[in-house]
Amino acid sequence: MRTLINLTLIVVLQLSTAIKLNASPEEDAKAVAALDTRYQAAVKANDAATMNQILTDDFVLVTGRGSVFSKADLIDSARKKEVTYERQDEEPGTQKVRVWGDTAVVTALLWIKSIKEGKPADYKLWFSDTYVRTPTGWRYVFGQASLPLPQAQLPGKP
Repeated sequence: MRTLINLTLIVVLQLSTAIKLNASPEEDAKAVAALDTRYQAAVKANDAATMNQILTDDFVLVTGRGSVFSKADLIDSARKKEVTYERQDEEPGTQKVRVWGDTAVVTALLWIKSIKEGKPADYKLWFSDTYVRTPTGWRYVFGQASLPLPQAQLPGKP
């Protein structure tokens, strides 16, 4: 009897995983959008644990100035609270998620208002975040950020 119960639980877990892996593109887009919003909130709060869950181990971020950061770099910065954020928020209505099978790209306009090493910053930039579907769910694998936009430039759509 116990074996039958265990077997039933395994089948149910496998089916629930299969259902998630076979989600529609619209469901995938919603899941990735929510995950990216969650990631941005984790950065704002210097929540290294949540960032660690979302980023892949081989994650890379490339900035508009050509700097390259690894997962370890971002997690270390969050733990040390090197940046204090007042804002680290996607501008409403700018987020667009595109899904191609097991890959999704999020593009949005990000408003950053922060203090780093005593220096204030207040700017907006466009970013593209690439997510991949893994056996454990969607994970953030690559990010690219534009240069900060000139203050007078009005945001457009990606």
